Amino acid sequence: MSDSIDRPTTLGALRASGWVSRPVKDEVRVNAIERIKAGEALFPGVLGYEDTVLPQLENALLAGHDVIFLGERGQAKTRMIRSLTGLLDEWMPIVAGSEINDDPYAPVSRHARDLLAELGEDTPIEWVHRDDRFGEKLATPDTSIADLIGEVDPIKVAEGRYLSDELTLHYGLVPRTNRGIFAINELPDLAERIQVGLLNVLEERDVQVRGYKVRLPVDVMLFASANPEDYTNRGRIITPLKDRFGAQIRTHYPLDVPTEVTIARQEVRPLEAPGVDVTIPEYMAETVAELSQMARQSPHVNQRSGVSVRLTVANMETLVANAARRTLVHGETQVVPRVSDLEALASSTAGKLEIETIEEGRDEQVVEHLLKAAVLSVFRDHVAIEQLRSIVDAFDDDRIVQAGEDVLAADYVDLLDDIPALREPVLSLTGGDDSPAVVASAVEFLLEGLHLSKRLNKDAVGARAQYRAR
Repeated sequence: MSDSIDRPTTLGALRASGWVSRPVKDEVRVNAIERIKAGEALFPGVLGYEDTVLPQLENALLAGHDVIFLGERGQAKTRMIRSLTGLLDEWMPIVAGSEINDDPYAPVSRHARDLLAELGEDTPIEWVHRDDRFGEKLATPDTSIADLIGEVDPIKVAEGRYLSDELTLHYGLVPRTNRGIFAINELPDLAERIQVGLLNVLEERDVQVRGYKVRLPVDVMLFASANPEDYTNRGRIITPLKDRFGAQIRTHYPLDVPTEVTIARQEVRPLEAPGVDVTIPEYMAETVAELSQMARQSPHVNQRSGVSVRLTVANMETLVANAARRTLVHGETQVVPRVSDLEALASSTAGKLEIETIEEGRDEQVVEHLLKAAVLSVFRDHVAIEQLRSIVDAFDDDRIVQAGEDVLAADYVDLLDDIPALREPVLSLTGGDDSPAVVASAVEFLLEGLHLSKRLNKDAVGARAQYRAR
C-alpha cells in the first residue's frame, strides 16, 4: 500500500484488503523483530549506546513496556524517543474525520461510532502516516489535565450542544495520539496532581474526562524522560506512576573520546562557502572531545548539571568558524583549525559549564586549564616525546618561533626548512599531506605539545605566541 491509489477508502474495502488491526505495542514489537532479524539498526544515528542503553531499550520494546529514560541533558533521550516512529507501520487507517485516530474496526469516539452506525461498510477511511502518530509534551508546572486528557469545548457548547453530549469534548494530547507513541519530557516537572491523571493511561489504558460519564479506551505507548537530579530534588515522580512504567533506563555520556568525536562530526553543521575547503585534523577533533571528557571528571565543574555532548558540538563549530575567519582574513582558501584557534572556545564553553567557584574570573581559568590538559593528553596519544628531542635541540641556539592567528600557513611551511627535525613528525601527524594549512596546524600542535610537556617555553601576548628553549 505504498501509493494512495492502492489504499482502501471505505470500511468494506479495508476488510476486503485483509488489513488486520493490532495494538501499537504489538506493531512496534513486530517491526522491531523484523529489523533485528535483518541486522538493521533500530536507532540509526544514536551512537555510544550499543552495549549499554540500546540492549535495554530493545528488551523493553520486545516486552511491550512503557519506558522512562533517566539521564543528564544532551544524552540523546529525546532523539531515541522521536526515532521510535520508524518502528510503526508506514500508514494506518482511521475513520475519516476522527480526532483521535479511531480504529475502523473498533471506534471509540462518538463521532466515529455514529458515522459507522450510519454508513456501515461505506464508512470513509483516511490513512495516517507514522510521523503523525507521535505526540510530545514538555512537562511544565502549568501543564493541565485539559492539555493532556481533554476538557469541555465552550465553542461547541455555544453552538447549541448539551454539556452531556460527548461531542462537546475537546480532546487532549494523549487521546489525540491514540494508536501511537506519546512522550513527556522532564516528567518530574509535571505537578503531582497532573501525574495522577496519567495513572489510567499506563495501567487501565483509558482516559477519563471530568464531568462526563465516558471512558475512552486509548492505545498509547508512553515514553518519558527525566534528569536524575530533578528526579530526586527539584521534582519527583509519584510512586504509583513510577510503578506503572515497565522499564527505567539510565542513559550516559560517551564513554570515550573516539565515540564523542564521531558524534560531534555527525552533528556539526558544515561550514559551506564558495571556494572554502574545511578539514578538521583528527588530533584537533580529539582535543575538543577530550575537553568535554575532562570537564565531566573535573572537581571544578558541577557534575549534577552534566556536561552535554552539545558542548563538544558547539566547540567544534566555533573552532571551525574561528579558523575560517582567520583563513579569510589571510586570503587563503583551506580552512584547517590550529591550536591558536582553541582560544575562541571560551565563548562556546562558558554557557555550557557550571563552574563551582566563588572567585571572580575563576571560570576562565578553569576552562583554560581544561583546554591545556586536553591538548597535552591528545599530544601524548599521538606523539612519542623521545622522537622530538632533535626539535628541542634546535631551540638551543636562542631560536624563537612565532605562532598564532596572524602567522600565515606558508610561514609554517618555511619553518620545516629552518628546522628539518620538524618535517618527519609533522608529516606523521598529517598522514603525508603537505598542504600549507594542514602543515601549519600540525606544527602548532607539536610546538604547543612540547611546551605543555615542559620541553619548550612559551610567551603569549594577545593572538601571538613565541616558543623558545627552556
